Amino acid sequence: MCLTGSTGVVMAPTVFEGTASTIAMIVLLLEFLMLRSALLRAQVRLYAAQSTVVSILAAVIAHGRSLPELYVLAVISFALKAVLVPWVISRMMRDSATEIAGSGVLGVASEVIVSIGVATFGFFAVGALHIHSPVLPSAALSLAVAVVLVSFVLMIVRRDVISQSIGFFSLENGVSLASLVVAAGMPLILEVAFLFDLLVAVVVFGILMRTHHRHAESLSTADLTSLRD
Repeated sequence: MCLTGSTGVVMAPTVFEGTASTIAMIVLLLEFLMLRSALLRAQVRLYAAQSTVVSILAAVIAHGRSLPELYVLAVISFALKAVLVPWVISRMMRDSATEIAGSGVLGVASEVIVSIGVATFGFFAVGALHIHSPVLPSAALSLAVAVVLVSFVLMIVRRDVISQSIGFFSLENGVSLASLVVAAGMPLILEVAFLFDLLVAVVVFGILMRTHHRHAESLSTADLTSLRD
């Protein structure tokens, strides 16, 4: 993405901006891989990889914009989202023999096409707003919104608790990416508080997984539609 200076001259993006945009694109691609993956454990590993990439982006911004507190955030984010959360989900999956993600209302190819359309809409809709950030190029914010929208698609189309929880957790990664774009300099205590909100979500989803598996002896949520009758 090229930038236009105050004199009207088109300037090439810096190495820092190019690196940040590339990392944001990797986060989005990993979200697509989660949607495409049929194995639950593969989804967990992809979420861990995505969380690692978001943590790397925080470290890149800390170095590029001289924000040392973001190094602390990167370490905490990696420990919590790339290590602890995947470990907790994997421990919960040991009680179930289910390895295949629940099929959704659409086929995998159709789900990917829908998610591409949703991501494209989010990317260009944010771009049309001409939002500029002194921290990251605006393309990174557009990619963050695309990640959030694809996460919603993952939560909606899949019919198993693991995929839905992974969709929710990866949605938080998209929100983290957006916050790094627009408010990387916010107080560290506020950013850490957002991460502890994720811990609460892990506990809630953990209780949901165990309770649902105990009663239904399955991780599929398809049978829950009978409650509407």
